Amino acid sequence: MNTQDLLDQIAFIKEIDKVKYIQRKTKLFQSDRNENDAEHSWHLALMAIVLAEHSDKSIDVLKVVKMVLIHDIVEIDAGDTFIYDLQKSHDNGDEERIAANRIFGLLPKKQAEEMIVIWEEFEAGETPEAKFARAMDRMEPLLQNTSNNGGTWQEFDVKYEKVYEKKSVIKEGSAILWQYAEGLLEESVAKGILKKE
Repeated sequence: MNTQDLLDQIAFIKEIDKVKYIQRKTKLFQSDRNENDAEHSWHLALMAIVLAEHSDKSIDVLKVVKMVLIHDIVEIDAGDTFIYDLQKSHDNGDEERIAANRIFGLLPKKQAEEMIVIWEEFEAGETPEAKFARAMDRMEPLLQNTSNNGGTWQEFDVKYEKVYEKKSVIKEGSAILWQYAEGLLEESVAKGILKKE
């Protein structure tokens, strides 16, 4: 056994505990409490397992689970940027790259490289696994906001057109889930919890 590898792995495990303290704008289902990044990632992992059959292409579910579990770890350093933020672009690639190198770099070299490759694949969004993982990432807050009478859409006056644009990533991973998502968006407009411009 390589003692240094174990110590490095434990250091990483302790560091990622910080993900539990990163508050997201979305709230838990039918709740006033904000979700944290750890809860979000856990939920996406289970969604990926449960909904995998709806992927448009054959996928390696374990790889998808890895992607959704680690995709937001970089927010320990880079912070969480609200997807509908008008001041700051959601594409903070340089900050996240530095964070990925530091945080995953705590691991033994081989594991660090594997994590960074998986994180990069998710960010690029080009493989079937990445497309499905990103679909999960956009689907969960949609379900939360519809369960909370508009949630962050209402709180931050986010219009239908912007939500539709951001949620359309779902169709890259699953036509069936996108059809369902579009239905939820239309229902939300009909209920008045999501307004068109």
